[in-house]
Amino acid sequence: MGKVIFITGGARSGKSGFGLCLAEKHGGRLVYIATAQARDREMAERISRHKEARGAAWESVEEPENIAEALHGIEGGTVIIDCLTLWLSNLLEKNGSEGFEEIASGRADSLAGALKNFRGVAIVVSNELGSGIVPADGSARAFRDAAGRVNQIIAQAADEAYLVASGLPVRLK
Repeated sequence: MGKVIFITGGARSGKSGFGLCLAEKHGGRLVYIATAQARDREMAERISRHKEARGAAWESVEEPENIAEALHGIEGGTVIIDCLTLWLSNLLEKNGSEGFEEIASGRADSLAGALKNFRGVAIVVSNELGSGIVPADGSARAFRDAAGRVNQIIAQAADEAYLVASGLPVRLK
């Protein structure tokens, strides 16, 4: 089987850049599975900048919901899934907050299985939300709780895990 690397950290901490550096060190076919959706001009510009920064060596797969299935369709190489938090936002919008942690956990279990069966290097990027305050809104709490659970599931499935803060990666396992 392959190798699974989990990277977490706060917003704009440098986790995606760290993931790209790791991926390019592993080499081979480079595939970026993007979960973001260009729902407004700012996000479209952000996505465009990310694509440009990756360069022509990278293949892009845009998949806002079915990332386990997208991973099944890729034969080897090095894959980055960026990011689980946007993926969860997409799922929350589709499913609502009622029972969302269970829905997200089930999807994360499927993803963990797909990652373990991938015959290459899979790098998964996610935001760490657990260091903030408890949100006042129920939907925001459901999202935060689901993100925490999903991060735990994927981190447990990973061979390596990193926390990135201020551009500095700290190896967790």
